Amino acid sequence: MSKDNKHTQGSPGDFEDKIDSAMAGLEADLDEEFHGADFYDEDDQESDFDSWEGEDDSDAEELAEQDSEEEYPEEEEYDQDEAELSTEEEDFWDEEETESEEENSEEEDSESEDSEDAESADEPETSEKELQVEIIPPHSNKGRKHRRKDSAGAAAPNQPEKQTSKKSARPSPKPAARSARPTKISYVPITDEELDEKIIPVPRKKHKGIKVTGIVAAILAVTAGCAYGAVSYYYADRFFEGTYINGINCSNKTAYETEQLIAGNVEDYSIEVTARNQEPQTISGNQINYRYVSDGEVLDLLKQQKPYEWVKGFMETRSYTTQENVTFDKSLLQSEVKELKCAQAENQVEPENAYVALEGSEFTIVPETEGSKLKVKEAYKALDTAISGSQTSIDLGNTPDVYAVAAVTSDDPTLQATRDAYNNYTKASITYTFGEQTVTLDGSTLKEWLQFDDKGQLVQDDASFTQHIKDFVAQLASEHDTVGTTRSFNTTSGRTVSVYGSAYGWKIDQDAEAAQLTEEIRTGTQTTREPVYSMRANSYGYNDIGSTYIEVDLSSQHMYYYQNGSIIFDSDIVSGDIRYDDRATPPGIFTLYYKKSPDVLRGEKKPDGTYEYETQVTYWMPFNGGIGFHDATWQAYFGGDRYTYAGSHGCINMPLDAAATLYSIIDTNVPIVCFY
Repeated sequence: MSKDNKHTQGSPGDFEDKIDSAMAGLEADLDEEFHGADFYDEDDQESDFDSWEGEDDSDAEELAEQDSEEEYPEEEEYDQDEAELSTEEEDFWDEEETESEEENSEEEDSESEDSEDAESADEPETSEKELQVEIIPPHSNKGRKHRRKDSAGAAAPNQPEKQTSKKSARPSPKPAARSARPTKISYVPITDEELDEKIIPVPRKKHKGIKVTGIVAAILAVTAGCAYGAVSYYYADRFFEGTYINGINCSNKTAYETEQLIAGNVEDYSIEVTARNQEPQTISGNQINYRYVSDGEVLDLLKQQKPYEWVKGFMETRSYTTQENVTFDKSLLQSEVKELKCAQAENQVEPENAYVALEGSEFTIVPETEGSKLKVKEAYKALDTAISGSQTSIDLGNTPDVYAVAAVTSDDPTLQATRDAYNNYTKASITYTFGEQTVTLDGSTLKEWLQFDDKGQLVQDDASFTQHIKDFVAQLASEHDTVGTTRSFNTTSGRTVSVYGSAYGWKIDQDAEAAQLTEEIRTGTQTTREPVYSMRANSYGYNDIGSTYIEVDLSSQHMYYYQNGSIIFDSDIVSGDIRYDDRATPPGIFTLYYKKSPDVLRGEKKPDGTYEYETQVTYWMPFNGGIGFHDATWQAYFGGDRYTYAGSHGCINMPLDAAATLYSIIDTNVPIVCFY
């Protein structure tokens, strides 16, 4: 039996125990040696093992050897050490084979069952995969040669099986002393299941992950920057997302595309016209040749946009309003305005002014009416402006100056003042007193003095109203004035005479009274008063002379002074010479003008500048022009019939002492009654 056959027929149990023991020792030593060695590099280890199966090409081997020699000049030293180790290994295996043959000879007498078991055990070993692993320094060329050797072995499967079995049957040598220098280690064949169980994952270095992360981040940043720049370039001539112009969505549109949208919107333009008392009418863009004309405003908006701010478009909405620059045929518009129903003659209604009217007992303002008289020229101007501004509707009724308006409106200050004035008329109440009699003027009478038309509108006629006031005052004077009237007078002698009073009595100053009454009516005054008099009497009633007066009886040539009905003075007199009409004392009722002491009495002035007479008197008391009471010391006597032949020029002559007494008691408001 040959050496190989003996080896394969050895005890299977002892052989497997040795393999297991060698494997355990090797794994422990490898973990400690290679992970603690200075030249250990996980990346190189992985790359060496990964490249074993691919290097069967001779050209690849030569290139690898050249690279190794250039990069690692110390490999020659390693090759020498490797040769020495190979010699020692062969000696070791020879000793082991000798020992194995001796063990096999001792066991030749074992039962055939063991032999059959050994033969059956050899069969699966030859079918198992062969794995030969060498731990080689990272920069050793030997590792590359060893890998080429393995690759060559794998490429020649027809080599004798005996040689393979011989090497695989060798037990693992004992572990050598620990050293940083790598040694050649061979493994016995194992199954895939066993190989998977023995492989331990080797952790990667952390700094490599950081480098990868940095590279990926840089790539992403560059990619994002390029993408952002590309989008910014896209929006260099387009509107951002969320952009609206005149209510049109212009997102991602160029200026030209936007203007086309605006132009398309303009093509459907029409304006609705609303007028007073008429149904709305529509003027379409086609009727007036309405069209859009670009003025560059949209492009200006786009230029104001900063492309790199395109992100804002997704976060906010931007709305712009531009002037839609349009054009249309104005002559066609004029024709359309004239054709409107509100412009037709049958639909023209004149406005009416506001006015004051009496409602019940109060004056109010009746508002003006608008009417529907259209100013066609102004209506055209309003429509022209509306269409130029792209308005879609217009209400002519609310457009200033399009319709004719009333000349007087309800807010007219003059009209309001008139209403207030006439309301004061109705509030005014003036009550006149004439002794025990009264006369009242109030609103009921004043309203009758006003004029109204058929609608009840107040017709202002100030002249007519003023005349009504004058007529009212004149009526008062005619009923209550006593000046210029004839009175019945009871004389001291017991006679009753009729005396005309041209210079005494009640006399209303009509002009002054009319002015005061007008003001009181205007202000709505309510009062009770006397009229404004130019002359006053001593009392009211039929006999307004009263109980204090001076009675001059020209027939008996005697005078009396009554005070409160009693005689306080009397005296004989000489009146005017009745032989001359211009000297006779005239009858009547008078009052004293004034009194003066002394004074000079003069007649009429002659052409030569002298007077008919000049007489010195001590007491002078005039009451009827140049006629008055005075002393007359030149008269031989007083009373009797002296006035019939030696009378005065018209004055009442008195004795000096009597004249002095009268001068002391007479008053200006005492009536003087002269009668025959």
